Amino acid sequence: MTMITTLSGLLDGTPLWVIGIGLVLSMAIAAAIGWFVRRRLVAASGEREKSDQEGYIVSGALGLLALLLGFTFSLAIERYEGRRALVLEEANDIGTAYLRAQILPSPHRERVSNILVVYTDNRIALAQVHGSGSERDGLVRQNDRLLTDLWAETVAVMPSIRDAEFSGAYIESVNAVIDMDTARKVARGLHVPSEVFLLLLVYQIVSAGVLGFVLYGRHGIALATMLCLLFTLSLLLIIDVDRPTSGGVRESQTPMLLLKDSLASQPPKVFNRTVEGVASPELTDPAAF
Repeated sequence: MTMITTLSGLLDGTPLWVIGIGLVLSMAIAAAIGWFVRRRLVAASGEREKSDQEGYIVSGALGLLALLLGFTFSLAIERYEGRRALVLEEANDIGTAYLRAQILPSPHRERVSNILVVYTDNRIALAQVHGSGSERDGLVRQNDRLLTDLWAETVAVMPSIRDAEFSGAYIESVNAVIDMDTARKVARGLHVPSEVFLLLLVYQIVSAGVLGFVLYGRHGIALATMLCLLFTLSLLLIIDVDRPTSGGVRESQTPMLLLKDSLASQPPKVFNRTVEGVASPELTDPAAF
């Protein structure tokens, strides 16, 4: 368990180029060992011809390695797609809560609207910050404080809207915003199981040893090097996709950015134009349509 935990921390916190260099060196050592073993066997037996069995072994080893890489990539992409879907869902939930908040009496309407605007900005900043550290910790604390303020304001406005028909819908939208915070926190903590990565790393290094044993000579070394580099690049891509907070391949925040622009263009006063009995020029000027 300690080794698995250590591996998880290394894969999540170590720069990709360091992992890549370490993996390439490990595979090179394994290939050199395979080449050395092959040379000793040839020297002992005098056989230099390749047998069909060696071809079957290489095909099976590389085929299973490709299968493991594809399986692991599928797990990483599945988690990535889940995180991306949650971004759109959260943007919709915040937008719905903001619109329903415009029905609240003043000053609660303005307070709730302001909290949701600041909360949206915080969510965007939290999704864009890389790695862990004081900056992320500060944004997380602000995030939790804003949710507390949102619910406190909801509690404060309840006596005045308790008998209103829309009160249930408003409470539901606020709950959806709070629930989505938990969902995205959980999604950021989901990774491909470390046991899968451990098996993949071990198998990739062993496959390099098999290549070193079978592919000898100038052309064989070139082919083995190319295959090892391709498998290394594939694994590095999987690790990058599997890093929700520090990877280069991260879910797009476009829905949240569109929401931010929408909230900025629709402050609470925009919704006062008919409530206050003063028609907006856009509603009375035929040229506006």
